[in-house]
This record gives sequence, structure tokens and C-alpha cells, in this order.
Amino acid sequence: MQVGDVVQTRKGHPCGSDRWQVYRIGADIGLRCLGCERRVMLPRRQFEKAVKKWVSHSGEESAATPSHE
Repeated sequence: MQVGDVVQTRKGHPCGSDRWQVYRIGADIGLRCLGCERRVMLPRRQFEKAVKKWVSHSGEESAATPSHE
């Protein structure tokens, strides 16, 4: 899990979206709703139970672009 990953949750948000972007990782996980931009913090255990699947990983995009060193 990395900042920028997009996850789909088991339950939908009241706005109708069920996709969230991770914006903070630690003891609590920060999520931003992709439907209404609402930000929430979940304890790690609650986050792990709420996630249905990973939609995209932020590391995949960076691996696809060549590095210029």
C-alpha cells in the first residue's frame, strides 16, 4: 500500500461513490472519496476490513515511466 493507491470499499459512501484514494499511511489510514472529495481517517484494522479490492496502485504508473538519471 502506498499513498496514491485507489481502493474500492465494501460499503458505499453516502455520496454514492465506493472508490477512495489513500492520502496518508500510518497507524491510521487517510482516505479521500473520489466522488465528493471528503477526507476520512480509519484505524488500520478497520481499513483492512473495509477494502473490497485494490483498483490501482500508484507504484505501477511510476514503474511504467522511464527514469532519467
